[in-house]
Amino acid sequence: MAFFSFELIKTDPETGARAGVLHTPHGDIETPVYMPVGTQATVKGLLPRDVEGAGAQIVLANAYHLYMRPGHELVKRAGGLHKFMNWQKPILTDSGGFQVFSLAKLNDITDEGVRFHSHIDGSLHFFTPELVMEIENALGADIIMQFDECSEYGADRAYAKRALERTQRWLERCVAANKREDQALFPIVQGNFYKDLRLESAAFAAQYAKYGLGIGGLSVGEPKPLMYEMLEALQPVLPVNVPRYLMGVGSPDCLIEGVLRGVDMFDCVLATRVARNGTALTSRGKVVVRNAVYKEDFTPLDPECDCYCCKHYTKAYLRHLINAGEMLGATLLSLHNITFLAKLMRGLRDAILQGGVRAYCAEFYAKYGKEGASAL
Repeated sequence: MAFFSFELIKTDPETGARAGVLHTPHGDIETPVYMPVGTQATVKGLLPRDVEGAGAQIVLANAYHLYMRPGHELVKRAGGLHKFMNWQKPILTDSGGFQVFSLAKLNDITDEGVRFHSHIDGSLHFFTPELVMEIENALGADIIMQFDECSEYGADRAYAKRALERTQRWLERCVAANKREDQALFPIVQGNFYKDLRLESAAFAAQYAKYGLGIGGLSVGEPKPLMYEMLEALQPVLPVNVPRYLMGVGSPDCLIEGVLRGVDMFDCVLATRVARNGTALTSRGKVVVRNAVYKEDFTPLDPECDCYCCKHYTKAYLRHLINAGEMLGATLLSLHNITFLAKLMRGLRDAILQGGVRAYCAEFYAKYGKEGASAL
């Protein structure tokens, strides 16, 4: 039985932007797609029905955080993530590799795995590729990611190469340890910001990209043009017949620039994180509603949006909620932001299918702002 398949419906001949459909056990995903992040098995501040209503086709959860609490075995006993969190559409779990390296108070990396202290209580843990596969198999997401070593921006070439080679060895161990055929294991391309290492990594990962592959180690503090440069180097060599997932990227300009460089899938916490701080992503650019200029602004957040927030509330009311510390403010802005990004991706997909993706992007940037529009 084939649990997964990918249909590439159309590729823009000028840019390489792609429109496709990824078939999974929990439904089809139309690409390109933005995936809201539900790190702790929840998209912060939102009911699952509202996440779905906003246009989300798939959400993310994180193996590291769910291992820490409530524990992957508990989730397994609950019937897996889909049942545990009441989300019946596809789910992707990150391996936790990035969190082990970025959140852990102390970590010790060896070829065997990573020994680290919990960011919650300081307790000692040891992640190996085999344990990560056990965790992700227990969680039961549709798409699971390999355990990898993400070298930080600014790392020298020697370390970047060591991290890449370790990632390759860990990939082989993940493939051997994976026990479930109904989960799609994605390898991850690393290599930091060295083009030759990126190409080497892509060639190795392609051997294991049965269902798709991730592009990791970007959007980690580097200038955006440098990220685009790495994507352009990778674009000609990545497998054509599987989806390409750019990990941790979700600002509107980066979504557009990624799509224009052949990327199919994206995720980022940005949409809900900035919402909790009072910032909305709108067709006219960012709106920081906590600012005093909106105190008596009784217009909708975004006149081009038909989400629940924009249909029922004004900037003045949203400003009041955020400045008063009311939870509803973060909820409404989060709902708007993920709706906005889902609509952006649907627009890009339609434009690819209709042969007008550059014109669509130019029109978007003309209203939103030209930041990052280097591919136009």
